[in-house]
Amino acid sequence: MDNRPETRAETQIHVRVWGMDADARPFSQNAVANNISSEGAQILGINHPLKTGDIIGIKHGEKKARFKVMWVTDAGALRKVEAGVRILQGQEIPWQGMACPEELTFAPGNVKRRFVRHKIQFPIQIGYADSERVRMNTNATDVGGRGCYVETLLPLPLGTQGTITFWMDDEKVQTTAVVRASDPGVGMGIEFTTLDAHVQERLQQFLDKIDTSLSGEDPAESASNEAP
Repeated sequence: MDNRPETRAETQIHVRVWGMDADARPFSQNAVANNISSEGAQILGINHPLKTGDIIGIKHGEKKARFKVMWVTDAGALRKVEAGVRILQGQEIPWQGMACPEELTFAPGNVKRRFVRHKIQFPIQIGYADSERVRMNTNATDVGGRGCYVETLLPLPLGTQGTITFWMDDEKVQTTAVVRASDPGVGMGIEFTTLDAHVQERLQQFLDKIDTSLSGEDPAESASNEAP
């Protein structure tokens, strides 16, 4: 592969990961791909030990490919093992076309996500395109200026459209939304589709303020450090 800088997208998608772990035991599980690009991704929520140099398979939708593990970190009991992976030569990236350069600022040798994703309990209300179904009050467990992830055993189907309503202090905010990732038994990723750029920025600042885990840290620096 050449050494041109990668374009990485903040989008989170659900994938299937399999291979031999660091203890030479076969594994196969659901996981989340984050910070995706045309050449690799950050894989979150792995239940098995991995080591640098391992070759694993990753499937998204009906497409699958083989990847090399470039780095591994133990993110603790909740986030489990995280790994940065790069696709092998001759393989086609399973999420072809999903990388969104307008979502990022980047320069050669430097990748920075525009928004930090906050792993907090953030109350939202989900409304449906048809008025016959009752609105659902729930919590997003991973949220940023562009969207959120909701853990649920019965996620809405991929492509479902509706509305998301939430509060920033005393201000009520509503946006149309679409389900971008749906994994039965796990949850769904939702994109906010009509939030103006300035509202996205205000939401991000509000999340930065209420996320106590980032106390004393620069959120932009944290976003940069999380990139694989």
